[in-house]
Amino acid sequence: MKTRLRGFDYVNMVVLVLVSVICIYPLWNILAVSLSDGIYAAASKVYLIPKGLNVETYKYVLHNPRLGVSQGLWNSFAYTVVGTLVAVILTFLTAYPLSKKRLVGRKTIMLIFVFTFVFEAGIIPNFIVYKSLGLVNSFWVMIIPNAINTFLLIIMRSFLDALPEELEESAYIDGANDLQTMWKIYFPLARPAIATVCVFYSVAIWNQYLVPAIYLQKQSLKPITVVLYNLIVSGSKDGTSLESIKVHGVQLLPQNLQAAAIFLSVAPILIVYPFAQKYFTKGMLIGSVKG
Repeated sequence: MKTRLRGFDYVNMVVLVLVSVICIYPLWNILAVSLSDGIYAAASKVYLIPKGLNVETYKYVLHNPRLGVSQGLWNSFAYTVVGTLVAVILTFLTAYPLSKKRLVGRKTIMLIFVFTFVFEAGIIPNFIVYKSLGLVNSFWVMIIPNAINTFLLIIMRSFLDALPEELEESAYIDGANDLQTMWKIYFPLARPAIATVCVFYSVAIWNQYLVPAIYLQKQSLKPITVVLYNLIVSGSKDGTSLESIKVHGVQLLPQNLQAAAIFLSVAPILIVYPFAQKYFTKGMLIGSVKG
């Protein structure tokens, strides 16, 4: 049976197409500039299709330690993998007991989480606390403060709340204890919610700029976001300006190098997101409606 489209649907389609073009064009243009010869980029002749197609820009950016792009990508990858793993485990372990009505004081505990979500301490108190804990200039400053996000905790708890209590009762009748019930029954069923919070945590950690800019002064610890900022503002990770160079007959200008670094910084998220998208919508919606 064919669905008949109304005028409102056509308007929606036009608006969505326009929004998609506005969102995609800047990234596509950056990709085209990064793959073009610098002569065409300098003349502002590159829009959608690369001119003088080559990959020398990417080879130069990835193999030049002065730019720090490879080190920044590796640091961001390490922060994202370890941070997401720690955050998902702690979020699930916190959300599971909070979803049980028999937990004494669960509303008070949840209120404390929400309070910290609404009222933040601020940069100076956080800096004093992090420094006293030895987190400044430490790998763990990118992991521990991001360990539990209250918004994602609410999503996970709502999902677990929606699962029937009879599952737990059946597990107890079969002789399972609390840990076995959580790990063998609720954890597999919570995969859509886990995938959802994984996407949120990984994107948030990968894109994080303020925390590493303030608390990570060592060059060897800086993620790609900070490296990218230095490349665009000052030209390189050590503050020296980018210069035009010629590699294998291809002219590379600062805008080529900056475009390649920008695209490399967003490419991992663009690759991972489609694989998690099928769980993403389901995880966001399940638990929001109770029958």
